Amino acid sequence: MSPTHDTAAVPAAAHPHRAGLRLIAFYEIVKTVCLLLVAAAAFHLDHAENFNHLVRWLEHLSLTDSSGLRWKLISTLVDFGPSRFVAVGVVTLGYAALFGIEGIGLLMGKYWAEWFTVIATASLIPVELYETLHRFGWLKLAVLAGNVAIVAYLVRVALQTRAMRRMQ
Repeated sequence: MSPTHDTAAVPAAAHPHRAGLRLIAFYEIVKTVCLLLVAAAAFHLDHAENFNHLVRWLEHLSLTDSSGLRWKLISTLVDFGPSRFVAVGVVTLGYAALFGIEGIGLLMGKYWAEWFTVIATASLIPVELYETLHRFGWLKLAVLAGNVAIVAYLVRVALQTRAMRRMQ
């Protein structure tokens, strides 16, 4: 196959949806960074000493009008225990890798990244829908709506990109 027929990516200048793809890529990279921070915290809380320090800190933290929330968080942490944080860290790292691959692939203008993001994002929509309906929250609804919009947009873009690649 000659270099002129390489279909790995549509040239950035020729892609009419470059700004939208970059915005989604930025969103994916922000999620990656946040998940890496959560994973680091989870691995740090695996040690009983660090876990107990966090629980003591939360017990003494002065939070106006949120005492019930604080004690619920402390109770949940104590029930969870420090040993389960390794599993949380590993799962979180897995999602961070997934979102990082999506973001970098989209930034690089890779066609496969469009479909990879569609599949990965769409696969989580049923879980997000269940969570939103089971325990409604405006943030959950916003994330669900955002991910549905991203999937719809990327399917449209990927299909247009495919048609553009066939014409080349």
